[in-house]
Amino acid sequence: MLQIGKIRTMLFGPARNPLDPGTRQHIALIAFFAWVGLGADGLSSSCYGPEEAFLALGQHTHLGLYLALATALTVFIISLAYNQVIELFPSGGGGYKVATQLIGPYAGLVSGAALIVDYVLTIAISIASGADALFSLLPMSAHAYKSEVEIVLITVLIVLNLRGMKEAIKFLLPIFIGFVLIHVFLIGYGIFQHIERLPSLIPNTIHETLDLSQHQGWIFVVSTLLLAYSQGGGTYTGLEAVSNNVNTLAEPRVATGKWTMFYMATSLAFMAGGIIMLYLLWQVSPVPGQTLNAVTFKAMFANWQWHGMDFSGVFLTLTLVLEGGLLFVAANTGFLGGPAVLSNMAADQWVPHHFGYLSSRLVTKYGVVLMGAAALAVLLWSKGSVALLVVLYSINVFLTFSLSLYGLCIHWWRNRRSHARWLPRLLLSLLGLAVTAGILSVLLVEKFGSGGWVTVFITGVVVALCLLIKRHYVETAQQLRQVDALFATPVGAEPAQMLSLDPALPTAIFMVGKSRGTGMHTLLWVQRMFPGHFKNFVFLSVGEVDSQSYGGEGVLERMQHEVNTALDYYVNFCRSHGLPADAFVAFGTDTTAKLTELAQEVAKKYPNNVFFASKLIFIHDNWLTRILHNQTALTMQRRLHLMGLQMVILPMKI
Repeated sequence: MLQIGKIRTMLFGPARNPLDPGTRQHIALIAFFAWVGLGADGLSSSCYGPEEAFLALGQHTHLGLYLALATALTVFIISLAYNQVIELFPSGGGGYKVATQLIGPYAGLVSGAALIVDYVLTIAISIASGADALFSLLPMSAHAYKSEVEIVLITVLIVLNLRGMKEAIKFLLPIFIGFVLIHVFLIGYGIFQHIERLPSLIPNTIHETLDLSQHQGWIFVVSTLLLAYSQGGGTYTGLEAVSNNVNTLAEPRVATGKWTMFYMATSLAFMAGGIIMLYLLWQVSPVPGQTLNAVTFKAMFANWQWHGMDFSGVFLTLTLVLEGGLLFVAANTGFLGGPAVLSNMAADQWVPHHFGYLSSRLVTKYGVVLMGAAALAVLLWSKGSVALLVVLYSINVFLTFSLSLYGLCIHWWRNRRSHARWLPRLLLSLLGLAVTAGILSVLLVEKFGSGGWVTVFITGVVVALCLLIKRHYVETAQQLRQVDALFATPVGAEPAQMLSLDPALPTAIFMVGKSRGTGMHTLLWVQRMFPGHFKNFVFLSVGEVDSQSYGGEGVLERMQHEVNTALDYYVNFCRSHGLPADAFVAFGTDTTAKLTELAQEVAKKYPNNVFFASKLIFIHDNWLTRILHNQTALTMQRRLHLMGLQMVILPMKI
């Protein structure tokens, strides 16, 4: 057991103290780190989004100029609209909270389910596209090993993210910086090499467009542009990541979030628009087994020689390795955003509470593992096809965008009398909604039969599961509230003479949680089963620091107050009935570990003891109820028995 602990510490790092004020400051992200960790998803989409859009133009590549301008403009429209989300929801949650609070809980559920699937696909498509970039350097025979490489990469990212968000970002930082520097240089160099074509580019494009409209009609021209524009929808992914993770940013959060969004929008608009311009100016065409970026850069490096030595292969390898590396950095966004959405949905009881739990490294570990496992399944199913994954990916992205922007439209219309600048914000939200809803509609119509139905089906399945989970939690909560209501009346005043505890006498030690009714059920049953036997009554409770209590302003302090108040109730109840009582409390991310420490401490002080806890028993017990409720009581019983301590679990039927 000790050896396993050492291995765990070596892999994931030592535990962090969530109650230390310096811990949050240490792990919070400044704008630059947030740009790396959260903006890599958007920036990396320039490796596949522009390619998919340009290829959709077919032979009419001259339309790429419109595509480049529309892409850059759309990035800024969406990012400016999402700045409003950062202002309105500084505790994070992004599209899920926007839809939930501004439209309704079911709209929030759809948005949350879409985001979960979206972040799984973020990991899958980034890993697949990154592998494509790297394998563009290798012969076709090597492509048979691509799946194995993808599995290893996902495993590495899971381990990195279980160590902590900031640690993962610092590890991947050099790749991000290298990508940005070399691609800024290449875009500038590539355009400069054909600078003589720039003055005639616009008039030639207009002339060719008019000529095409005369032969094929304007409907054909517009539909071709719309299809290509929508096919490149993957370019805009990742812009919502900042609003989903505002709670992880350094103070002041809103200002940090806006600066991060500015860095993201500027870099993505330049990269995506610039790469489409390179395709256009260098007149590239697809080559089997190579990405369009690889073909373009290979053409650009063709004559790079120095003193008769050919360096084109070296520079091409470096560029594609950095592209692949950045895509792996982008996959990390899925491990940041996905667990954040799951934790917010867990707080609203749409998904199991486990997804709100933090590890000793203050990471939502269950979310990280789920994202990795699901992405791996998607990669194996799709065989790493970027063309298929980008369709699945884009549909859910623009579903979330549309719901969020629709929610903002509702918000500004409702608050038009109380906010001086409501009209420009409403118009910006309407413009963003028109763009995102338009892209979503085209994608659904054009790509539904080509794989789009899969993402609709998967998102629908997630929504159905969430509804089932929510119904169970609501029914359970209603019954627990009825039990809690029996003990809502404050206990009487403490006796004038305080009864002291005698450590030598029989002691009942109770492990209690949030439900007052459950704790009182255990206490009363012990008195009924062992009348007059126990002379001391001790209560143990652990305040769990989860993603909600740790991320929100003042939430941690409120949680501590609630736990202490609940313990005071049990102690006062016992004392008002002439029973000597005491309480012990601890706070941490791992309930069972802290309870074990408390149990050992109290057992030494009161050696003549028996531990008691309650466990909910459901009439219709099945695999779902076992997943939805933690097994703390059973885990503690097993641990205490191994220590030679006695523990009794009392059932409470629900």
